[in-house]
Amino acid sequence: MKAPGKPDIDEDFHRWPPLLAGRLIRRYKRFLADVELEDGATVTAHCPNSGSMLACAQPGRPVYVSHHDDPRRKLKYTWQIIDMPTSLVGVNTQVPNRLVQLGVGGGLVPELSGYGSLRREVKTGSHTRLDMVLEQAGRRACFVEIKNCTLVSEGQACFPDAVTTRGLKHLQELQKLTGEGFRSVIFYLIQRMDAEVFQPADHIDAAYGRALRRAVASGVEILVYDVAIDFEKIRIRRPVPVRM
Repeated sequence: MKAPGKPDIDEDFHRWPPLLAGRLIRRYKRFLADVELEDGATVTAHCPNSGSMLACAQPGRPVYVSHHDDPRRKLKYTWQIIDMPTSLVGVNTQVPNRLVQLGVGGGLVPELSGYGSLRREVKTGSHTRLDMVLEQAGRRACFVEIKNCTLVSEGQACFPDAVTTRGLKHLQELQKLTGEGFRSVIFYLIQRMDAEVFQPADHIDAAYGRALRRAVASGVEILVYDVAIDFEKIRIRRPVPVRM
C-alpha cells in the first residue's frame, strides 16, 4: 500500500508553476496586489492570503507571480513568493495543506507516520471542518489542523499575524476531540527558511495564545516545520523548536 496521500508521482514537494519576476507596488483589499513586472508592465495579481501578511508584504520588495490562461479567471496572475531580506517566503495559503499531505506521504513528518489512509476537509461538527484525518486499523484516528505561518522577526516565528476567531475555534475543536479519545495535532507550517524558534503571537492575539496553551496542556500535540523554498519548488524541511 502506498503511503497516505501519496501522489502517483514520486515527489514529496510542491512544484511552482512558471514564475515571473516583478516588484510589489501594493497589496490591498486582502486579495489584490499590484505588481510591476520586469518588462515594466503593471498587473493586478490575486493574493491568495487572507491574513495581514505582516512582515512579508512590503512595497518595493521583489515578488514572483504565476500566469494563468483560464478565460474564466478575472485575474490572470497569482502572487506566489516574496523575496524578503533573510528568506524567500511563500505567500499562497493553499500550499501548506498540499505540502503537509505530500510530506506525510513521503515520510518527511515522522510524528505522523504509520497511518494507512488520509482524508482531507473532514467535518467534525455542525459548523467545523479540520484539514485532515489520518486513520489506521488498531490506532486512534489523528485529526490535524494546518496553519500557514509567515511572520518571522529576528529568527522568531509567530502565529497568528492578526486576530483569528476561526483559529480559536479550531483549537477548541481539537481539544474536544482529544477529550473524546482521538489524537489531535495543530500543525504550523512556516513558509520560509529563517525561523529558529516558534511561539504564539501573544502581542497580536493574546486570546489565541492562551487557547493554544490550554489545548496543548489538555493533550493536543503541536508540530512546527519550516520549508526549503526556491523558484522551482517548496518542500517540508525540518522541525522548528517551540517556545510556549
